[in-house]
Amino acid sequence: MPTCSILSLLTQLPLSLSLSLSLSNKNKNLKKAMDNLKKLNLFSVSLTIILVSFTIATTTNLPFLEVKYPNTNTNNNPFGMLLRPTQTKNQSSGQTTRVCSDECLVWTKSCSDEILRLTYEPDNVAWLKRVRRTIHENPELAFEEVETSRLIRSELDRMGIMYRYPLAKTGIRAWIGSGGPPFVAVRADMDALPIQEAVEWEHKSKVAGKMHACGHDAHVTMLLGAAHILKSREHLLKGTVVLLFQPAEEAGNGAKNMIEDGALEDVEAIFAVHVSHIHPTGVIGSRSGPLLAGCGIFRAVITAEDSSGAANLILAASSAVISLQGIVSREASPLDSQVVSVTSFDGGHSLDVVPDTVVLGGTYRAFSNSSFYYLMKRIEEVLVDQVRVFGCTATVNFFEKQNAIYPPTTNNDATYNHLKKVTVDLLGDSHFTLAPQMMGAEDFAFYSEIIPAAFYFIGIRNEELGSVHIGHSPHFMIDEDSLPVGAAVHAAVAERYLNDKNL
Repeated sequence: MPTCSILSLLTQLPLSLSLSLSLSNKNKNLKKAMDNLKKLNLFSVSLTIILVSFTIATTTNLPFLEVKYPNTNTNNNPFGMLLRPTQTKNQSSGQTTRVCSDECLVWTKSCSDEILRLTYEPDNVAWLKRVRRTIHENPELAFEEVETSRLIRSELDRMGIMYRYPLAKTGIRAWIGSGGPPFVAVRADMDALPIQEAVEWEHKSKVAGKMHACGHDAHVTMLLGAAHILKSREHLLKGTVVLLFQPAEEAGNGAKNMIEDGALEDVEAIFAVHVSHIHPTGVIGSRSGPLLAGCGIFRAVITAEDSSGAANLILAASSAVISLQGIVSREASPLDSQVVSVTSFDGGHSLDVVPDTVVLGGTYRAFSNSSFYYLMKRIEEVLVDQVRVFGCTATVNFFEKQNAIYPPTTNNDATYNHLKKVTVDLLGDSHFTLAPQMMGAEDFAFYSEIIPAAFYFIGIRNEELGSVHIGHSPHFMIDEDSLPVGAAVHAAVAERYLNDKNL
C-alpha cells in the first residue's frame, strides 16, 4: 500500500475514536476517553514520524544510511582480523556521517602509545613488509605504475577507504575522516628507476633493467600503513586526511599532473617523507625553509657563422665552459649555495676533421627561486655571448616543455614545527634531527609552492644489513624496520594537524 494512504488513515484515526467514545458515554467516561485520546494521538504522531522517515530514507540517497563494509574475507585480509563496518562520505551529496569524539583533541602520551600499539601489532608489521616486497619485486617506471596502483587500490578497498582514480594516469586520491574541513594531505611517490638491481636477496626485482632504487616502494608502504592506523581512529579525526599516491616523481613531474587533476582540492597543508641512507634507521630529519635544491638541465648547440668560425668551434665551446664556472664563483653569494656543472661535451669523434657543431650540456641548482632562475638566465647569456667572440652562435634549451625544471623544496615554518613536535612526542628527542640542506631535487616542490608543506627524511641506514648506499645506486637497499616508524609518524602528523585546527 502506498505510504500516503497509510498516513491518511493514521491522521483520521484519533478523530474517529474520539467521536465513538463521546457518543457511548458523554458524562461518565468523558475524562477517561480524553486520556485515551491523548495516548492515541501521541501514538499516531510517533508512528507517522517513523513512517515518514522510512519513506524519505528509502526513496532518497541520504548519506546517513550509507554504510560501506570492507571485504571481511580473512584469507585476503592482511591484518588477519575482521575490519568493522565503517561509515563513509557520500560522494554525490558531499555530506558526511561521522560525529567526531573529543578524545585526543588534547594530545596525551596515551594517544601516542595507541598509535604505536596499532603500528607494531605483529600482523601489521608483517603486512607492511609483504606489501613493500611485492612492490619491490615488480618495479614500474614513471606513468607506468599500473600494477602498483592496482595493489594500492586493493588495499584501500580492503580497509574500506574511499578514493578517486585515476589522477595523472595512475595516481590515487584517497580520504579518511569526516569528509569535511580541514583537509590535510600526505603524499607518497610510486615510480621506480631504469636501473638493474645488483642486490642479491629473496625479493630482488623481477623486471630486468628496472629497480626501486630510491625507496618509493617503502614510501607507498608507509602511507598504506598510515591509512590503516587512521582508519582505525577515524572516529577521532576532526576533519579529513587526504592520501595522495603519486606517479612519476623521477621523471615527468608527476606532482604537477596530480595538481592539475585536483589532488590538492580543499587541502590546506601537505606532508611527505623520503628514505635516507644518511640517518640511522627510524630517525626523522628535516629543517625549516629550503631543504632541497631546485634543479634544471640545459643543452647548448654551438655552430659556426662562417668557414672561419668553424675552425674555432672547439675553442669557442671550451671558452664557454670556463666562463660558465664563473657564474657561481664570481656572481653568487658564498652564503647562497648554487651549482652550475657542465656534464657533457661532444665535439665529434674524428681527430683530423673540424666538427660542424659542438653540443654541451649540464645541470644547475640553487636553494631559492630567485637564485635558481637567475642561474637559468645567466647560463644562456654566457653561452650565447661567449661563443659570439669566436664567430659562432649558440642555442640553449632548458627543456621547460619536457617538465625538466624542479623548483626548490621549501618547508613552511609552521608545518615544520608541527612535524618536529609530533615526532618528538611520538618517538622521543633522539629520533628527530636537523637535516642538512641537500642538492638533490624533488617534485614535491610543486606542492610546497601552492600550500604550506613539510618534507622530511626517515633514516634507513643500517651497516649490519648493508643499507648504506645512496639512492639511484644498483646496490641501494633499505632497513625495513623503518616501515612502521614512517607509518606511525604519517598517521600522528595528520591526526594531530586536524586536532590543532579545532582547538
